[in-house]
Amino acid sequence: MIRIKRVYEEPAKEDGWRVLVDRLWPRGMKKEIAKIDLWMNDVAPSDALRKSFCHDVKKWPAFQKKYRTELKKKTELLAELRKMEKEHGTVTLLFGARDEEHNQAIVLAESSRGYG
Repeated sequence: MIRIKRVYEEPAKEDGWRVLVDRLWPRGMKKEIAKIDLWMNDVAPSDALRKSFCHDVKKWPAFQKKYRTELKKKTELLAELRKMEKEHGTVTLLFGARDEEHNQAIVLAESSRGYG
């Protein structure tokens, strides 16, 4: 099972394997508090895409399309996520954005399931 959660939320047992999928480390977050098992910054959107999106909801459809295009070149990382899911049962993709409905973890979860 792939889950999605803000990195700033309290870690929970049901999170399973916790994977940070942001390119940058979350502001003000100490490593010991975050309880991150793996930081996959290479699977995050490119700096150019991240900066052009700038969490503007109007740009969400274009962001999704461009990020899926980037992910097509990162098949080994998507395979690694699927392997983690098989190994750990539950993988929680962690993101730092305030917007829980428009962020890369949503696109990544869909793509790792083969929908993207």
